[in-house]
Amino acid sequence: MDQIKGSPDYNWFRSAVPLKRIIVDDDDSKVWSLYDAGPKSVRCPIIFLPPVSGTAEVFFKQLLTLTGSGYRVISLQYPVYWDLMEFCDGFRKLLDHLHLDKVHLFGASLGGFLAQKFAECTHKSPRVHSLILCNSFSDTSIFNQAWTANSFWLMPAFLLKKIVLGNFSKGPVDLKMADAIDFMVDRLESLNQSELASRLTLNCQNSYVEPHKIKEVAVTIIDVFDQSALSLEAKEEMYKLYPNARRAHLKTGGNFPYLCRSAEVNLYVQIHLRQFHGTRYAAICPTMMNSEELKVNESSDLEPAL
Repeated sequence: MDQIKGSPDYNWFRSAVPLKRIIVDDDDSKVWSLYDAGPKSVRCPIIFLPPVSGTAEVFFKQLLTLTGSGYRVISLQYPVYWDLMEFCDGFRKLLDHLHLDKVHLFGASLGGFLAQKFAECTHKSPRVHSLILCNSFSDTSIFNQAWTANSFWLMPAFLLKKIVLGNFSKGPVDLKMADAIDFMVDRLESLNQSELASRLTLNCQNSYVEPHKIKEVAVTIIDVFDQSALSLEAKEEMYKLYPNARRAHLKTGGNFPYLCRSAEVNLYVQIHLRQFHGTRYAAICPTMMNSEELKVNESSDLEPAL
């Protein structure tokens, strides 16, 4: 049995936080699914963007912990978009619909790449105040799939799922990591052919981040030292791209540290967001600030770039 899916925390999350569905495009088939929890008075929340295999549910541990500390958290699932500019335009419309001028973005893998591209796309009228990039990348060429990107739409769902599963950890892992993989496999099974094909297309079509356009955005990079889908070269490229970024290293955690190492990830998110406390871009309710800061350990493994 899926241990995470049967856990009290997950069941409480599903029963207490409603899933909202929002259409912002002329095409009614493009539906954004999201969980929006925490004080609505906060106008610069943190928004979580999932990886190829993920849905809005995969960040439920961050949503529970952060909203309990007074943060406003939105975890979302994208509609079917086949083009990066189309995604950026749709995401901008979603923020307009939610009456959010600027936001903090946490992106995992593809979610991190999309977060960077959205920050880049809106740099002339900034919508992104800060970025947390977890096991993410800046250049799709690392996957060497540009030549197949335009054919994913033709492939059946079972083949697309096989491609995604090929990037999951195959060696021995601890119990929490195994539970995280089981949960992500379950989430992957819930995605239909067009959802998977469009995400793989965005993940693999020829594109890269232009860092000079987002140099004013505060960045924290979270990565793991054990096996993940990202190569060491891809991680090093991220460090070069964001030389002033804060770095948060996890000894273990695989592809899904937000599930299997949630306590550490939540701490790093809170440390990142703390720099905006007392400003109009705080993601936390002002009345909760003192109690939240008492919980966050001042000494952490989060290091500024050397």
